[in-house]
Amino acid sequence: MRGALYNSGIPNVGIPNVSANLVGRAFSLPHTFRVVALLSFLLLTMAARAADWNEPEQQLARKIVAVTGPGAVALTVENRSSLTKRDNEIIQNGLHAALEGVGLRFVTLEQAAATVAIYLSENTASYVWVAEIRQGASAAVVVMVSVPRPLGATTVRESVPLSLRKTSLWTQADPILDVAVLEENAAPTHIAVLDAEKVALSRWQAGKWQQEQAFGIVHARPWPRDLRGRLIPSRDHLLDVYLPGVICRSAAALPFTLNCRETDDPWPLVLPALSSGSLSAVPGGGSASIFIPIPPMGAFFAPTRNFFTGALTSGIGKFTTVSKFYSAALLPRDKYLLWLFAATDGHVHMVDGVSDQAGRFAWGSDLTSVSTSCGAGWQVLATSAETNADEETGDSIRAYEFPDRDPVAVSAAVDFPGMITALWTEAKGDTAIAVVKNRETGNYEAFRLAVVCSQ
Repeated sequence: MRGALYNSGIPNVGIPNVSANLVGRAFSLPHTFRVVALLSFLLLTMAARAADWNEPEQQLARKIVAVTGPGAVALTVENRSSLTKRDNEIIQNGLHAALEGVGLRFVTLEQAAATVAIYLSENTASYVWVAEIRQGASAAVVVMVSVPRPLGATTVRESVPLSLRKTSLWTQADPILDVAVLEENAAPTHIAVLDAEKVALSRWQAGKWQQEQAFGIVHARPWPRDLRGRLIPSRDHLLDVYLPGVICRSAAALPFTLNCRETDDPWPLVLPALSSGSLSAVPGGGSASIFIPIPPMGAFFAPTRNFFTGALTSGIGKFTTVSKFYSAALLPRDKYLLWLFAATDGHVHMVDGVSDQAGRFAWGSDLTSVSTSCGAGWQVLATSAETNADEETGDSIRAYEFPDRDPVAVSAAVDFPGMITALWTEAKGDTAIAVVKNRETGNYEAFRLAVVCSQ
C-alpha cells in the first residue's frame, strides 16, 4: 500500500451521570473490543490482498536502464490490462519514481536519446509489464517483468469483440491434407482437395460438388505416418502442391496436368498474395494505417517427419534458424515482423529478428494468422491444448491478438466434431482452412474459418 490508512475521529457521546457511565462502560467495553478487533481484521485482510507494486516497478526500471544507461528518455505508459484506474495511476507514478531513481530523466521526443514505451498487459495467471526500447536506428529491444495477480483478482471480460464463422467445404473418407478454393462468388464454386495420393478438382453444380479431374501424386518413398501437405494457388499456373520430400506443379494452361518431383526444397510460409512486394496494412491511430512490406519466407520440412526443421530461407533479422516447429503465424508490427512458431518443445516461440522468446500458452500444435479488417488487423487462429487421445471430445479454435507478447482472446472458441488434423491460411490471407477427423463418422471434414467483425 502506498499510503497510510486513517480512521476518522469518534465523536464524544454525552453521558447523563457517573453511574450510568460506569454501567455503560461495563457493558460496552467487550463490545467495543469486538468491533475494534473486527475492524483490525478487515484492515489487515485488505492490506494482505492489496497488491504491492514496488518490487516489479524496481525490477522493470533496472532492466530498462541496463539497456538505455542513465540519461534522457521519452516515456509512455499504456494500460492494456484489466487493472483499475486507481491501480493504473499508482503503477504509473511508481514507474516514474523507479526510473528516476536509476538515473533516467523524462524529456520530449525531440530531446530524447531513447524512447521507452511501457505496456501494462496480462495473461490468465499474471500481469505482464512490457517495455519496448528504441535507440536511434537500432532495432527495438524488449524487456518485461511478470507480476502475480493479488489474491482474488481475476481478468474480467464481459464479451469478446470478434467471432469466427465456420463453413463446411468438403467431406471424404480418406484423410484430407488441405483444400484450396480456386473460384468463388458468394460461396466457393471450384475447389481442389489434396489427400495422400491425389489432387481432385471439383465444381459446384446443380446443388452439389461434382468432381472434374483427379491428378495422381507420384512419389518413390513411402509417406511418413502423420502425413501433412499444402495446396497453394499460383498467379501464373493453377496451383503448387507441397508434400514431405515431394513438390508438384500444375501446368500453366489447359489441359491441366500435375508434374511431381522429389526434392527437399522449402515450403512457403508467406503466401504469394502477401509477398513479392505486396504491402500489409497495420491499423494505426485514427484513420491512418501503416504499410510495411512482407518479404517471402520459406521453411524446410523434414521429409520423414511431420514438422519443419527450423531452417529458414531468408531468415528473421539475425535468425536464420529457429526451433523445430509444427506451424507458424505471422504478425506485422509497426516497424518489424513478429513470427510465432508452435515448436516441438511444447512452447510458442516469438521471434522478432532481435530476440527469440518462448511462451507456454494453452494451445495445441496448429496455429496460423489471417489479415482482416477487424480489430488490430491481424489475428492468430490457434487450436486448444485440451486434446483427448481416444477422441471422445472435439477440438476447438479461437482467435487471438497480440498487443504485446501475450495473447488476448478476441473470439469465442469454435468447436469441431473431432480432432483438428490441419490448419492453414488460405491463398488470399484473410481466411483459413481447418480439417477435422469426425469422431462419430470417421470421415475427414474441411471447413473455412473467417473472422467476423463485431457489429
